[in-house]
Amino acid sequence: MAWTEVLTTNLLSPLTLCFALGVLVRRVRSEFALPKEMYQGIAIYLLFALGLKGGVELSHASFANIAKPALATLLLGCITPLTTYFVLRRLGRFSTSDAAGIAAHYGSVSAVTYIAANNFVTSMGISLEGFMPTLLALMETPGIQIALAIGAFQAAEKGRSFRSVLHEILTGRTMVLLVGGLLIGAFMDAKYWDDIKGFYDTKGSIFRGALCLFLLEMGVVAGDRLGDLKKVGAFLLAFGMIVPLIHGLLGVSLGVLAGLSVGGCTVLGTMAASASYIAAPPAVRITLPEANPTYSLTCALAITFPFNIVAGIPLYYQCARYLAGA
Repeated sequence: MAWTEVLTTNLLSPLTLCFALGVLVRRVRSEFALPKEMYQGIAIYLLFALGLKGGVELSHASFANIAKPALATLLLGCITPLTTYFVLRRLGRFSTSDAAGIAAHYGSVSAVTYIAANNFVTSMGISLEGFMPTLLALMETPGIQIALAIGAFQAAEKGRSFRSVLHEILTGRTMVLLVGGLLIGAFMDAKYWDDIKGFYDTKGSIFRGALCLFLLEMGVVAGDRLGDLKKVGAFLLAFGMIVPLIHGLLGVSLGVLAGLSVGGCTVLGTMAASASYIAAPPAVRITLPEANPTYSLTCALAITFPFNIVAGIPLYYQCARYLAGA
């Protein structure tokens, strides 16, 4: 399939259109927004379903099949925060706190972007490894920890415990739902999956319908932050697209070396290119209160997230096909 066809397919997907509607709604100053409880409930459902389905698939995967992809994922989790910090400090001339804060967001992973990539691959009629949610869980925390470790001395000087920050990350909502779901799915009797599959299957209509509503709300949130683009400046605007693109292509390349399928490489590349706006913000706020949240949240949510949803995912897919010779 040609690049223009891939891009058109992605742009006309319900996920992209729902996100665009959310942005438009906010830009025309509509009062629309999903109720907070509903938004949080959908987020809990999506993360738990993701973990549960991943656990079921993980129970069928052998160690030999997952070992190399897991190693590639951990490597990406170490590389992405370091390269982000280096670019921001050396080229952007940001302070240590601001650079480390942004690096924590870009070192971690956006579960919503992962789900969007998963659905894109499925819509293209391509299968991918069932253990991908396990890789998502593996990449969730290393990037945050490495980036915050850069500012750990500052935190220690001000009396804040790095152990408490690590505890907050590991016991946060995203990790509890993803890892908890993985464990339940991996250890429960296979016959019980059939009883709940209709509700929790990530390829099912219920899951995809809930994701449309979630992306509608994400569009509203992103629309609120579009005005902040003037504050972050041209450098961060370029950074929010170029650095994720480099990380994404690196992720695809490592995925190919690790033996992942085209679909798996696409999703791994997307994970490497994404930026967290759920798990990272509270950790950064506790450890590096000096870091300006406008920089990190606007970059992650108003620049990188839309870029990946609209153009990044199709790009990583085409790259994966090229490198795999498909």
